[in-house]
Amino acid sequence: MAAALNFLGAIYSTGVAKTIGGDIVASAEMVDEHIIIGAGLAGVSFAHTLEKNGKTFCLLSDHSQVASLIAGGVYNPVVLKRFTPVWRSEDIMKSANRFYDEIEAKMQCQFRIPIHVVRKFASVEEQNNWFTASDNPLLAPYLSPVILPALNEALPAPFGLGEVLHTARLNVQHYITESIKRWQAEGVCYEKTFVYDDLEVYDTHVVYCGVSAQNIIFCEGCGIAKNPYFSKLPMRPCKGETLTISAPHLQLQHIYKSDGVLIPLGDDKYILGATYDPEDLTEVITEAARTELLEKLRKMTNVPYEVLSHQAAIRPTVADRRPLLGQHPQHSHLWVFNGLGTRGVLNAPYCAEVLYAAAFEEIEIPHEMNINRFAKRFRH
Repeated sequence: MAAALNFLGAIYSTGVAKTIGGDIVASAEMVDEHIIIGAGLAGVSFAHTLEKNGKTFCLLSDHSQVASLIAGGVYNPVVLKRFTPVWRSEDIMKSANRFYDEIEAKMQCQFRIPIHVVRKFASVEEQNNWFTASDNPLLAPYLSPVILPALNEALPAPFGLGEVLHTARLNVQHYITESIKRWQAEGVCYEKTFVYDDLEVYDTHVVYCGVSAQNIIFCEGCGIAKNPYFSKLPMRPCKGETLTISAPHLQLQHIYKSDGVLIPLGDDKYILGATYDPEDLTEVITEAARTELLEKLRKMTNVPYEVLSHQAAIRPTVADRRPLLGQHPQHSHLWVFNGLGTRGVLNAPYCAEVLYAAAFEEIEIPHEMNINRFAKRFRH
């Protein structure tokens, strides 16, 4: 066990770390300090939520989980396969808009790019289903009642397109990178691998490498499989692969959903995605996925293109497709924030607010996202 803390930013009653010979030494007095493990969408969003509420923290990550960093970042409250609202759509959209507005103002950076999503219809029946869905009060603000024609000759759409309004793309990499950069400069974010055996868990607090903290929050994505406290939770990880392409003739100004998805990045570059593979849980890119994605592209357009890069990551999805939030049933100072799945950009702010309310305001986490729905797993 390390006697002194030489990498974690300090969070003591003075708000200033005590440094001796370059090492930060733990204070005997503990205040509202928290250790966050993981710097993906969950960890970074919870850190911002703590910061907003005047709580102190340090964030530790070795960047072994990269799903957030290669995410397309689509900000869309509609399931376009079935024309239904996403889970808790009204709550998560309000929370996400408020959260990212505040973060952009605080950091004086723009992380969201306003851009509408269009869905290519495959039949007249799909058009009719779209109109029916637009009568749903939860969907009416987002589903345009006007059927758009093909955007251009490069993207034929004989049955037209449905347009989703009030959508955007979050530049996830920019959001995470800029947040980490600022916290590193402030001495509260460190690139280190967390060692579970070095965590000391007590009835009143936890200690890690010489630092006492009120709570530790695990935001590890698929890395939770190695966590001895939360590994029994029913994760169902899924591999996703995407391509980044250059296609100057597409001239696409919308996120385009058909068999696949095209997400404009600017400068005639696009993300083409994504595959879903629950069997191969390596982060190795595959020729099979490349072939699948390019076949989706062929069905959308026949313009020339160049593949610039190929990415793969493991998404932290859950068996019942709901987040995993909550407090360990035996160790009250251990918390988990995981399972954001394919809509992490939308889910992260809302889940961060819910977890904060549970930890500091004693507001119970709704059952559908509370880990206590799997309480039996902790008894074995």
